Amino acid sequence: MSNIEVLQLRTAGVSLVLDCSGPALPSVLHWGADLGKLTGQALLQLRRGAGAVQDGNGLDDNHPVAVVPEYATGWFGLPGLSGHRDGRDFSASFRLTAVAQTGNTVQADAEDAEAGLKIRLTIELTDSGLVRAKADLTNTAGTPYTVDGLVLALPVPTEATELLDMTGRHIGERQPQRHAFTQGAHLRDNRRGRTGADATLLLIAGTRGFSFRTGETWAVHTAWSGNHRSYAERGMSGYGVIGGGELLLPGEGRLESQGTYSTPWIYGSYGVGLDQLSARFHEFLRARDNHPRTERPVVLNTWEAVYFDLDLEKLKALADAAAEVGAERFVLDDGWFRGRRDDHAGLGDWYVDEGIWPKGLHPLVDHVQGLGLQFGLWVEPEMVNPDSDLAREHPDWILATGNRMPPTARHQQGLNLGVPAAYDYILERLDALLNEYDIAYLKWDHNRDFVDGGNQQTGTAGIHAQTLAVYRLIDELKRRHPGLEIESCSSGGARVDLGILERTDRVWGSDSNDALERQKIQRYTQLLLPPELIGCHVGPPRAHTTGRTQTLSFRAITALFGHFGIEWDIASASAEERKELAGWVALHKELRPLLHTGRVVRADRGPDDVLLHGVVAQDGSRAVYAAVQLTQSVTSAVGRVRLPGLEPDRTYRVTKTATPGPKSRAVSWWTDGGQVELNGAALAAVGVRIPAQWPESAILLDVTAID
Repeated sequence: MSNIEVLQLRTAGVSLVLDCSGPALPSVLHWGADLGKLTGQALLQLRRGAGAVQDGNGLDDNHPVAVVPEYATGWFGLPGLSGHRDGRDFSASFRLTAVAQTGNTVQADAEDAEAGLKIRLTIELTDSGLVRAKADLTNTAGTPYTVDGLVLALPVPTEATELLDMTGRHIGERQPQRHAFTQGAHLRDNRRGRTGADATLLLIAGTRGFSFRTGETWAVHTAWSGNHRSYAERGMSGYGVIGGGELLLPGEGRLESQGTYSTPWIYGSYGVGLDQLSARFHEFLRARDNHPRTERPVVLNTWEAVYFDLDLEKLKALADAAAEVGAERFVLDDGWFRGRRDDHAGLGDWYVDEGIWPKGLHPLVDHVQGLGLQFGLWVEPEMVNPDSDLAREHPDWILATGNRMPPTARHQQGLNLGVPAAYDYILERLDALLNEYDIAYLKWDHNRDFVDGGNQQTGTAGIHAQTLAVYRLIDELKRRHPGLEIESCSSGGARVDLGILERTDRVWGSDSNDALERQKIQRYTQLLLPPELIGCHVGPPRAHTTGRTQTLSFRAITALFGHFGIEWDIASASAEERKELAGWVALHKELRPLLHTGRVVRADRGPDDVLLHGVVAQDGSRAVYAAVQLTQSVTSAVGRVRLPGLEPDRTYRVTKTATPGPKSRAVSWWTDGGQVELNGAALAAVGVRIPAQWPESAILLDVTAID
């Protein structure tokens, strides 16, 4: 091993200091605000000052908690590695053998020769200031070893006294909830076989009262699309950690001799306020080689327009209306394949239904592309209806165990892509469709949680293998079809994670197109994802999921702040409605370069009747904000709204954005010259007055630097 002892990684206002002095696994001495460049001696003094405290009834030799916490060192919380070798080697005690640093990446190797295990830790600090870490565990002994769990943890200081995570449901994803960060564990386990509508997108620890713009915050995200764990834990000593990893079903972590189990990436973000914490994820995602580089096409999706009524002439008329209002992509949703007249049958039989399409999809595809629109198609490759040719021919391809079938959900079962023949069949079918038709986009759905997710052919659990098979399948399709874009849809927003987003181009935020519900769903989905990765559509005047009736302006302003689309039978809409919608599409195209590259900001506001959010250009030259009236205010006027995120010393002109449709009520500065000129500091601290609005209304403010 080298003589490396304490390492500092720093960038983007963040420092990560690792104690790699051994002999135990590396531990984190500091993760948070930048400490400046510290000398080697200063780093040693930092370690000295952060030394473990002895208590009156504790161990004689206390150790800091490692990135993979170890029971053998006296950590009484959740161990990083849980496993055994037929009951033996249940507690590993790793010793460092090598440490190497390349830039802001550290790789540490360690071994427990007695237990027959080696581990490699990779810890990085990205250019945006995110920490990400993973572990590779190898069984070096001659007999099998079973990994029951392998999680990674990052420390948070005692000042982090509150937790924020998210829960949710179908059509109500990403609902925030706060807790005190007390002693004990706050555990979020997910066994749904997908990320889950109720999954916490981020698990956040912070100082008392932290908000979008204030307070220190630390967050973790588990980048895995199957069963997973996120947790926060504080022990009797006061030492706290947040972490996560894959949640393995029994036997999924069995390693034969020389076999290796690799964890998913665990991401950590530090920031002053949730906006800064969030911006690090956005910057990281936008810097990826596979991040969408073209302008996000305005989408028309057919689902809420026609459901299963796939009449060719009706679809052509819908495409005509889509072109008329300025859409750029037409997506044919569910119902195009054999036997699919409703959601009871046909999943798995991925052949164009000859009864509906005697000439295949060519007449529709040709018509759509003749209008200048891209063509997209809905698929659900990981599912099968019991009423399908595939299920009748290959019942053993269904995810199941114990010589029984799981309960159906939405009349469907999971298709076990861990079975090589099933994987090959789905790959062949999707590849054939992509070869026959010019398909620019797949809406890739996943409409049920897995119960008893096992491999019938082996009798073992199958969710780990299923998740990896889905990743391989998408990767292979993209390799064969360069330029193909794929959306992660899962009953709406039930598969939103950085594992699936390593290989997809956007997520469907929610099956709810109710703009009032979408305001909160999108607000918290954007903690992880930038707007261009979140599908946001203008639904019909009466929301299909809630029954609410909302103005087109409210629906459109809500959809503006994402990957804009339409999910509404606009062929039957009035000429006036289509004209107004065309104006909103044009406005989105004008704002799209800003909305899809700028910094997302959210104002902290006491009353919850009004939300203020916006996007500020990276160079601070322009911003657009939405002031959203959610409910009726207690007061007749809502007062001023502060505009965060601008450069304090620059002068800006604030105007009300000219929007299509009926005009809203005015305030004096709109009618008296129509603008206000103030510096960024004043706009952030004082703000501007907005008019009283009806509930479920919104206005846009355009802010331009004039100095």
